[in-house]
Amino acid sequence: MIPILEDGVSPPNAVTSLPHDRSSLLWKDGSATNLFTNSIDRWIDAMVADEHGGGSSSDEIIIGIVRAKKTGLLSGCCVVDRLATRHFDCCSINWNYKEGSSLEIGDTVLSITGPAHEILRIERILLNILGRLSGIATNTSHWVIGADSISVACTRKTEWGLLDKWAVHVGGGLTHRLDRSDAIMIKENDLPAMSPEIGDECDAIADVVRKIDLEVNANFCVVEVRNYQQAKTAVRIWSENQIERGGLEKIVLLLDNMGPKGCAEVNLKLEKEDLRSWCILEGSGNVIIEDLKKWAESGVDLVSTSALNRGVSPLDLSMSVRGE
Repeated sequence: MIPILEDGVSPPNAVTSLPHDRSSLLWKDGSATNLFTNSIDRWIDAMVADEHGGGSSSDEIIIGIVRAKKTGLLSGCCVVDRLATRHFDCCSINWNYKEGSSLEIGDTVLSITGPAHEILRIERILLNILGRLSGIATNTSHWVIGADSISVACTRKTEWGLLDKWAVHVGGGLTHRLDRSDAIMIKENDLPAMSPEIGDECDAIADVVRKIDLEVNANFCVVEVRNYQQAKTAVRIWSENQIERGGLEKIVLLLDNMGPKGCAEVNLKLEKEDLRSWCILEGSGNVIIEDLKKWAESGVDLVSTSALNRGVSPLDLSMSVRGE
């Protein structure tokens, strides 16, 4: 089980110093932020609209019981609560488990009471939400355990936007950037747009990093590099600018498609150049759970992958109904 604090945010551990933890932008002071709430509303409104009102049934009061058919971590409670409040206010939910709780086969997750026609209308939406988000949280927890000394983060390749990010957080992973405006990420395709007059990629990286406003963006800035020379160039310019302003924040180097071996070489070379203390190393590209031990030994601080939340099987849950 990944423990959750009272306000819904995972407790600090060895990785929370990394800027990739953006969970405070989703949950603060005991409730979902406006950013997260607005995202939740867009998703649930679309789901309800796609049901086109659902089928007909009676006004008889019934109780729906949701049980777990597989083991895993529960995620999506706040989304389901919002669904009921916004669209099914005649139904009341009683939770037996909290966000992030471990579920065993047969556990009764919740009971929901209301008119039969509303319980039957909410059933599939509710199960889809809890199943998907709990599946992502469960999968992420397996990655976190396998990663051992390093952190794992998702990417912006999401299918349910911030809902996926939240489920990754519940599973103990890092959300990474929530959107393009959340932090600067300079990737290969950005260089021609930001420094169109410079053809050499190392020179373009140097030019772009030199122009970064550190007063605004020093806390979380990511630069994608594909070899040691690009990595060295980015960190060298960053360190010079930081020394000049008296700053201590680190640049994030996204080591793209280098693999554990290539990342280990970059790590050692940066250490020899006395530049390692100025950067956070993020391994990315073709990261699989079976290689996490190799990644942990490579010297990177974290790996990022869309495998935390994409193509993940939902946690199997079911609802049965009975009279009140």
